[in-house]
Amino acid sequence: MSPELWPYLALIVAGFLPNELWRVLGLVMARGLDEDSELVILARLVATAIIAGVIAKLVLFPPGALATIPLGVRLGAVGCGCAAFVLSRQSVFAGVAAGEAALLLAGYFTGSH
Repeated sequence: MSPELWPYLALIVAGFLPNELWRVLGLVMARGLDEDSELVILARLVATAIIAGVIAKLVLFPPGALATIPLGVRLGAVGCGCAAFVLSRQSVFAGVAAGEAALLLAGYFTGSH
């Protein structure tokens, strides 16, 4: 194996495979659970809260190049993403794509690139 491929192999072994193992185990264990059960609803609420926290942290305390984009622009991009999500009948893809497009365009036009 060439030396240039070792970092990619390490990434797959250390990053992708352990995560995928837990996802498959989750699918196997969740088979037969009622989607309206209290346990599944609790898991969904906790997962949503974690995602909301990560998004809030990225918007309010951004790392790296994202910090050069003004807070108002970042908040506006989140608003655009939320509006697209609602208007597209709750399509996560539409919400993420619209928020990202708004962030990129506003960052470009405000000279924060």
